[in-house]
Amino acid sequence: MLVHSRPARRAVHILFLALFVPVFALPLLVIVGASLATGWSGALPSGPTLTHYQDIARGDALDALLTSVLTALAASAAALTAGTWAALAFARLGRRTRRLLDGLFLLPVAVPSVVVGLSLLVAFSRPPFLLNGTPQIVVIAHGVLVTAFAYQSVTAALTRLDPAYEQSAAGLGARPAVVLWRIKLPLLLPSLTAAAGLCFALSMGEVSATMMLYPPDWMPLPVQIFAATDRGSLFAGAALAVTLMATTLLALFAVSRIRTKATYR
Repeated sequence: MLVHSRPARRAVHILFLALFVPVFALPLLVIVGASLATGWSGALPSGPTLTHYQDIARGDALDALLTSVLTALAASAAALTAGTWAALAFARLGRRTRRLLDGLFLLPVAVPSVVVGLSLLVAFSRPPFLLNGTPQIVVIAHGVLVTAFAYQSVTAALTRLDPAYEQSAAGLGARPAVVLWRIKLPLLLPSLTAAAGLCFALSMGEVSATMMLYPPDWMPLPVQIFAATDRGSLFAGAALAVTLMATTLLALFAVSRIRTKATYR
């Protein structure tokens, strides 16, 4: 803590709570409260009920949640593989070339995601790459949008990696493939798990590009949340949002446990 005085620390804590609660915590509490209510005419929700969650268990929301999870897992795996490979390959290039390639990887993040969806819609609308109306194009869109985060995470970890480990292994006669598999990747494992969790969370919440690409039989949960709120079913949409949030947090908790074990190793 940079503030050593007790009154100053107390003031900092009060300021943090004054900013955190209204900006971050309060909106989430509102969503949770709305998911458990049938109406909201005053300061607090009214008509406590579990009907919205019961409807989720009986309806097609579970299929949409499974679709979101499968899409996020596939997109995260593809993004982590591509981002890690690119970061390892670009580390040996010159600074100017690496900056150019960094810009190319960050381009999907710099433009609105709806632009990425439209570009994929146009690119894969004709043979031999006819993917419109298939789940694969949704996975590709999510992978394109989150690969930059995996690439940046692994690149940052590589810059902090001590080259003495790799040089020592090479000096002992280890082949480059062995150095990569036994030295580099284990040292990068905490960053890889962090990147995987970030990619998964971002994919679970992606809606703009998904709205342009998803087929009727592959509807992720964020699209269903948008459809429910667009119809005026705000409380049902809130229950769906809480379900999506809880699933994402559980996945991130599991990834954090893996990351902790990897860091300990």
